[in-house]
Amino acid sequence: MTASADKGPVLGQRHVQIIFLYTCHVVNYMTKFNAGICVVAMTNAATTNPNFPEYNWSQMEKSYILSSFFWGFVITQFPAGNICRYFGVKKTLFVSTLGSSVVGLLVPFTVDWGGWQIFCAIRFVQGMFQGLELPGIHAHLAVWCPVEERNRLGAMASTGIETGIVLAIFLSGMIAASSMGWPGIFYVSCGMGVVWCIFWLIYAANTPNESKRITEIELNFIQSSINKMKKEQDSKGRTEKIPVPWRAILTSMPVWALLMARSAEMWGFTTIQTQVPSYMKGVFDMDMRKNAIFSALPYITLWCMAYVYLILADTLLNRKVLTLNGLRKTYNTIAFWIPAAGLIALGFVDSHQQTLAVVLMVVIVGFNSGNMIGSGLNTIDLSPNHAGVLMSLTNASASIWPIVTPLLAGAIVKEESDRTHWQIVFAISAAVFFFGNLFYIIFGTTNLQEWDDPHYLVAKNHCNEQHKNGAAVKEVTEKYKQIFVA
Repeated sequence: MTASADKGPVLGQRHVQIIFLYTCHVVNYMTKFNAGICVVAMTNAATTNPNFPEYNWSQMEKSYILSSFFWGFVITQFPAGNICRYFGVKKTLFVSTLGSSVVGLLVPFTVDWGGWQIFCAIRFVQGMFQGLELPGIHAHLAVWCPVEERNRLGAMASTGIETGIVLAIFLSGMIAASSMGWPGIFYVSCGMGVVWCIFWLIYAANTPNESKRITEIELNFIQSSINKMKKEQDSKGRTEKIPVPWRAILTSMPVWALLMARSAEMWGFTTIQTQVPSYMKGVFDMDMRKNAIFSALPYITLWCMAYVYLILADTLLNRKVLTLNGLRKTYNTIAFWIPAAGLIALGFVDSHQQTLAVVLMVVIVGFNSGNMIGSGLNTIDLSPNHAGVLMSLTNASASIWPIVTPLLAGAIVKEESDRTHWQIVFAISAAVFFFGNLFYIIFGTTNLQEWDDPHYLVAKNHCNEQHKNGAAVKEVTEKYKQIFVA
């Protein structure tokens, strides 16, 4: 294979790892989002394949099934970062994906006797397993991506989210209507997860130094780009366990800005995903969940726009039109404020303007895909050493909102056909989008934080013992680093 000067093969091991992270997103998001189609098929067999069992579940029971995933998802988000640090990303992502897939395969065999309650329990356990995924992926990106390729490779891996959502909606409907029926949705999506785990075990490596297939040129390129890696590896090539500076992280304004941005994204996207289809059904009499084209079109746009954003970002950075900090905030602004305006506009569209409503929904979902290159990859900028911890912290806090927003919408919307109730729901989400991004613009940054350094806590404690002020920490950190290297 042709090699690129000083960077290793054109398709190197870092690219192989990115392909695995991309497909990890695909298989996990398929099992995460196929429940919406499954519930429709399982409660209305006539719309898919009438040869399979049909269940008479109420709207509230179906809501419990759809939301139960996030109950478990929140629980494992908080410890996920530390789990990755102590057990390694390879084991963590293997357990996360295999556990979610195997448990999902139980649905067709248990729902007859367990009803909607067993479905909820299975979704809850799946959420617990998948809570380990995002922190693991961000921790893996931090050690495998050279700094100059981090934005491109990280964004490429993240596009697996959009792919997984599109496949979950589009393929699930086709499978449910086929001879496999609704059980086939679980067999196909969860079976793909099991197959992914087999290849992951064979080809994955926690760090470049652990890889048996990486070339020396590519290894040197990655290590020289991420120069901290040299100083944090022992003779066996394993990264030393760096203490987490929790106080510094929890009092860091850039971390709070990231948390606000991710919370706003989860709130807004949950509203778009769960409430807009109900609005389209109630006000416009368009059942988007049962219409494969209407269901998939916004997310196909989301998928396509993710690559448009990626290519444009690469061009802007390579030509130095924007700095990384400028790119993150510009993309996040586009991904938040255009959907915010779209939600407000959608609430005022007349009931006979169905085409305009669909166009607005496509615009809202499509432009929102830029959030991943915006604030979504900011954890790695702030602290490569603690990227998994930061991701677990911010994502766990943000994952509370997918539980809250449907309940708030249910309390506000008393009649689905009343547009004024929906205007309140959309206005709240638009405000969350607007102010969440504004906070990120003001306080967010891509600058590497001083507490990322492995010697930060030692230097901090030394300064505290000597009653020195915070300004001395950086100087002492550098001294400890010199001693360590020597």
